[in-house]
Amino acid sequence: MGILDALSEMCPSLRTRRRIKKRPQLTTVEMKVRIDCEGCERRIRKALHGLHGVTGVEVVPKQSKVAVTGYIDDPAKVMRRVARKTGKRVEPWPYVPYDVVPHPYAPGAYDKKAPPGYVRNVVADPNAAPLARASSTEVKYTSAFSDDNPNAACIVM
Repeated sequence: MGILDALSEMCPSLRTRRRIKKRPQLTTVEMKVRIDCEGCERRIRKALHGLHGVTGVEVVPKQSKVAVTGYIDDPAKVMRRVARKTGKRVEPWPYVPYDVVPHPYAPGAYDKKAPPGYVRNVVADPNAAPLARASSTEVKYTSAFSDDNPNAACIVM
């Protein structure tokens, strides 16, 4: 035991507190990678297998989608690793389910290349968001004639 340790025990103000490092939350990183064959799929799995914190990899070749689940602190790190190891272009998954967007056929939302049941995520895009969002009067009228509204007949009459 050194002199500094003895002094730090006598004076509580000299004690150093070690910060506890927070463990990252369990997250899912979805990315779009062009997958041509089984070899491409194998290369993607192999690139992600050794990455620290990754617990699962799901590859959907028909949709060109890769979903990585794990305790990942930086999603960009995962995407850079796949791009570096495979030599393919990697981008974040740009699509959301069809039901999430109020106007799925708004300009910029509908994409012919999107997988079935998905449209482009335009709610986050500031240029296309006003076209894709429903106005307050539109929401009022659609909810008045909705099957989910038990008082729909009362409002009309």
